[in-house]
Amino acid sequence: MRGLAASLALTLLACGNSPSGVPSVIPAPLESLVLERQHAPLERQFDGKIEAVNQGTVAAQTAGRVTEILYDVNDFVPAGAVIVRLRATEQRAGLLQAQASLREATARETEARQRYDRVVVMFEDKLVAKAALDEASANRDATRAQLAAAQAALQSAREGVAYTEVRAPYAGIVTKRNVQLGETVAPGTPLMSGLSLQYLRVAVDVPQSIVGQVRSIRKAAVYVDGRRVEATRLTVFPEAAAASSTFRARLELPENAADLYPGMFVKVAFVVGESEKLLVPDNAVVERGDVTAVYVIDAHGAVSLRQIRPGHRVDGQMEVLAGLTTGERIAKDPLAAMKRL
Repeated sequence: MRGLAASLALTLLACGNSPSGVPSVIPAPLESLVLERQHAPLERQFDGKIEAVNQGTVAAQTAGRVTEILYDVNDFVPAGAVIVRLRATEQRAGLLQAQASLREATARETEARQRYDRVVVMFEDKLVAKAALDEASANRDATRAQLAAAQAALQSAREGVAYTEVRAPYAGIVTKRNVQLGETVAPGTPLMSGLSLQYLRVAVDVPQSIVGQVRSIRKAAVYVDGRRVEATRLTVFPEAAAASSTFRARLELPENAADLYPGMFVKVAFVVGESEKLLVPDNAVVERGDVTAVYVIDAHGAVSLRQIRPGHRVDGQMEVLAGLTTGERIAKDPLAAMKRL
């Protein structure tokens, strides 16, 4: 009887409280994190405006009639692409004339040089006077100068033809077209305006009270749509505005920064010191619409979803402004915690 009772006890212990007799599965403990305050940068925020580093207006460098406009507003233009063509009849005629003048100057220089060489030999043989040698030398030097002038004129004529094809100085987007097809333009006439999205920066005014800390630490970032974009370079102008006593600062952004465009207003955060903050890993946070929450594990292992008030994200962590306290335990894996509810 004692052996049977012991056997029954072991069977019940193995099956747990399951009436079907199937052994219950004890879930593995959740991977968790005990919250502690951490040292993090102390930031001051101000409103800034994004602007393009490369932006400007391309103007005509020669006179002519507009015969072709290859790009319009909002078109992307590769660097060096032809954006406007001008009528080049006069410029090409000038190029042909300059080429002919160069051929003539080359022939004259060759003839003068050969004559000089002959006169040198004759002078050494004492067959001509010194005056003849001087005349040949002067003629040679004059034709050389004429040849140099003809070469310069040809280069200028080539540039004149090149000016009839107006090219983009850098890759960018057209923001304004200033001429119409068939319009006659003169040197200096604005043709097309554009900007490049490859390099952007943010202009912001810094109060005099913190400009010393900003200059000393030289760390800043831009917050836009919940993202933090670190500035690659920070420049603080040396002169304060007379009316507001603020200093203009300029933040260079990473190349080809996504979803940032000139004219946008953003929050600019300058690091002015260090403070203690309650931080949680980004991957432990649940975001559903306007609700931000984490899974909290109490002392008995029970899991509950708790809403928090988030701050800024820094290096893969989110600042918690309200909803959690130091010493509480949260689940690192929200999906695993949700299955325990």
